[in-house]
Amino acid sequence: MQKLHVVGGGLAGSEAAWQAAIRGIKVELYEMRPNKQTGAHISGDLAELVCSNSFGSMLVDRAGGLLKEELTRLGSMLLSCAYETSVPAGGALAVDRLAFAKLVTEEISSHPNITIIRDEIEGIITQPTIIATGPLTSKKLSNAIQQLTGSENLFFYDAISPIINADSIDFNIAYRASRYGRGDRVVGDYLNCPLRKEEYLKFVHELVHAERIKLHEFEDELEKGVRAGYHKYFEGCLPIEILAQRGIDALAYGPMRPVGLVDPRTGTRPYAVVQLRQDNLAATLYNLVGFQTNLKFNEQKRIFQMIPGLGQASFERFGHMHRNTFLNSPSLLKPSLQFHIRDDLFFAGQITGVESYLGNIATGLLAGINAVNYIMSRPVITFPKETMLGALCYYITHADEANFQPMKANFGILPPLSDSGIKGKRQRAKAFSTRALRIQKEYLDSINFA
Repeated sequence: MQKLHVVGGGLAGSEAAWQAAIRGIKVELYEMRPNKQTGAHISGDLAELVCSNSFGSMLVDRAGGLLKEELTRLGSMLLSCAYETSVPAGGALAVDRLAFAKLVTEEISSHPNITIIRDEIEGIITQPTIIATGPLTSKKLSNAIQQLTGSENLFFYDAISPIINADSIDFNIAYRASRYGRGDRVVGDYLNCPLRKEEYLKFVHELVHAERIKLHEFEDELEKGVRAGYHKYFEGCLPIEILAQRGIDALAYGPMRPVGLVDPRTGTRPYAVVQLRQDNLAATLYNLVGFQTNLKFNEQKRIFQMIPGLGQASFERFGHMHRNTFLNSPSLLKPSLQFHIRDDLFFAGQITGVESYLGNIATGLLAGINAVNYIMSRPVITFPKETMLGALCYYITHADEANFQPMKANFGILPPLSDSGIKGKRQRAKAFSTRALRIQKEYLDSINFA
């Protein structure tokens, strides 16, 4: 029987390997860590999370919640691991990142059909293969992909948020609450650091004028990308200091918006608020929500300690920026995630231009299933565009090539609703989700999905 080679042990690669293995295919899963690190990862565990620890909303009338439900119905192993290692996060699914990665690693390692090979793949394998090396694909493999595609990889810069130690937070100022009482209504799943207007204005001023880390080895590539018209930053993950440059109230209407939160000390809503989300099961670590940054480490400490409640904050990890690479998928991939001129080669995960942890898992799942179908000489599948997974794969393979940017699950990529009588954002969202799940079920029944 033919083997399936999966290159990359991140979210997409791990899900792809699992989906193929449970369908009876022998899988060789290649992961170069820990022998060769990426600059963003810290361990050799599979599915290590390097950015947020949140998988987004669990509400089915939210785009992320809908994709979660679709993946649950499709039997996602990684999503099951996420629920098993979840930490309080209001209406969102957040995980203890270390426990999550260890659980995924255990599940993959123990499956009899999967062999993990700790080695770097430097070229394109000529047998059935899924490339899921993510945004930090090694230079040698990136060069091989460039030769294969006949065009340069697109790239943008992504940033991650700082993580602080819980015992350094001043709980006389920071208070527990979730927006509008979601999650644990008694305790509150988030820590909130309230700012008065004068505190907020001073914070923004310092943020905008702070020193940033130079992107040394990527500067030439960045300049080349700017000249070619590519985007310097991905809009969905802007550094906090870049967002602050867009206007004095950009943060107050963005990651620091205070809506749905009341400061118990004053009984009123603060002018702005910094939210901290629990990062591990022991609740000893918290990350600053929406505070991706490329400030110098000493500047992060100086400026973020200006936040009320964080005056003595100690940092477990400072935020930093790294380059993310991805394909020009509209010109290179089919909605089945097959390479356009080689049906036994699949791509999955962030390298395809999907964004968010869920998008990575979803494309890994689809690539794994379709690789099995190819090997078994069965038709590959593409989900209807009315489903979130189908719409996501359709978008990355049909978007405007000249202006292609990574995309995460959102209702804007779904086909319009036929019922014009639906009014209101939440009612439309619910209708989108109801239609998506109905059509997903009809499609799965029609292909005898298993």
